[in-house]
Amino acid sequence: MNSTTAYDRIYEIVRKIPRGQVATYGQIAELSNLAGKARLVGYALFRVQNADVPWQRVINAKGEISLSPLRMGTDYLQRSLLESEGIIFSDTGKIDLRKYQWRPEP
Repeated sequence: MNSTTAYDRIYEIVRKIPRGQVATYGQIAELSNLAGKARLVGYALFRVQNADVPWQRVINAKGEISLSPLRMGTDYLQRSLLESEGIIFSDTGKIDLRKYQWRPEP
C-alpha cells in the first residue's frame, strides 16, 4: 500500500526545481497530479520542515512572491534566497517567467 500524501508529492516535485529557476503554485499542482489545487501547494510549502525542499523557488502565476502577514517575514527571506541564486526582480517585484520558469522534461 502506497502511503504517499499530497504534500509528499508536492515536495518531491519542488525538490526537482533547479537552482536559479522558479515554478508557479499551479505548475507544481499540475505536476503533482493535483490540478486546480494551487492553494494546496501554498499550504504545503508553508509547512515545509525539511531543509532539502527549496520552497523559495515556488511563486505565483504573476511572477511574484505571494506576500502575506501570515508568513511572518518569510516572503522577504524568499526574495533574498532567490536573488542569491541569481534571479533578478523587476522594479515592480516581478520575476520574468519567460526567463526563469522551470520547464521539466516531459
